[in-house]
Amino acid sequence: MDSRKVLLLAGSLFVAGTTAFLARSLMTGSAAPQAGAVVAAPVIDGPMVLVATRALPVGTILDATALKFQPWPKELVDNAYFLRDKTDLKSLQGTVVRNAITAGQPVTQGALVKPGDRGFLAAALGPGMRAVTFPVSAQTSVAGFVFPGDRIDLVLTQTVPGGGDGQPLKVSETIMRNIRVLATDQRTDNAVGEDGKTVVHTFGTVTVEATPKIAEQLAVAQTVGSLSLSLRSIADNSSQLEEAIASGSVKMPSGNDPRAEKAMMLQLASQPQTGNPTFATGADVSRFQRSSVPAKSAGGSFGGGPTGITNAAPGLAVGGAAPVYTGPVVHVARGNSVTDVAVGAGAPPSVPRRAALPAGTTMTITTATAPMPVAPTQAVSAMGKN
Repeated sequence: MDSRKVLLLAGSLFVAGTTAFLARSLMTGSAAPQAGAVVAAPVIDGPMVLVATRALPVGTILDATALKFQPWPKELVDNAYFLRDKTDLKSLQGTVVRNAITAGQPVTQGALVKPGDRGFLAAALGPGMRAVTFPVSAQTSVAGFVFPGDRIDLVLTQTVPGGGDGQPLKVSETIMRNIRVLATDQRTDNAVGEDGKTVVHTFGTVTVEATPKIAEQLAVAQTVGSLSLSLRSIADNSSQLEEAIASGSVKMPSGNDPRAEKAMMLQLASQPQTGNPTFATGADVSRFQRSSVPAKSAGGSFGGGPTGITNAAPGLAVGGAAPVYTGPVVHVARGNSVTDVAVGAGAPPSVPRRAALPAGTTMTITTATAPMPVAPTQAVSAMGKN
């Protein structure tokens, strides 16, 4: 094969390969490169200002996680702002929000009320709420591990004597839920030690936030029995929401508005609850305790036994002005004369008793003494001659 034919063949192969490559590129296409613009964050040249890390509604007791310092434009800094070089963040813990603050908003000095200031406790209360104080002990207050701002349940423990003479019923009942603690004794803030941990103090009184109706119920509960605090978990809000929706006490917002859902959650988290109480009796703890109040026995009771069992003689009903015999009686008839003879072992002296009957006497045995003041019972009669 000469060189001319070889060159023609090589050129044909090259043209065919190029055509195939171009056709493939046109069919598959290629992604056009996109230029991405990188936006640099603006540099704020200003002082560090105290801002809220989350939404703080009116009455919120501040803790270390509610505030932080953030740079702020110099031309927008107000004299009422808290500046980093002039503010001790620890001194603001325990203060109460007087005006609502949104997340990221600078905190002004007039928006906070410090403990000891006039109107501090009133500022800590939500709209329409009241402050109620009641005594507790170290055993009934979770050993001092309850702090202002925590949520608790209230447990009422009482002894119910009932109408009988047996042992009284001992019962504990959760009467209120999701109650916010405002103060323990006169402390409204959480003191922090040198190691940065919260200092635990025992206290003798606790002040809580309640509705007017719950405040009345708390006043009565103090006279009924002893109150104990039950500390609630922070994670209880999710299960509490499901129960509230199921019971109809909370209405779900229409649509998918996140603001409405957030407002509903805040309302539920700050709402104290009563009703649907749970309880435990002494029988739930020990098999030797009661599960109900001791009932009053029929006709009264002479005894002081643990279950109200009467100690009267058999056949003698007690309770009332005069004893009443309810045992068996023999009616002895002698012509037109009828004599009642008691045959029970517990017959009172006023009822005549005989050991033997004269010959030729008609005898009727009955379990009721109709001529005497007794309660009627079933009668069993038998007639015969002795």
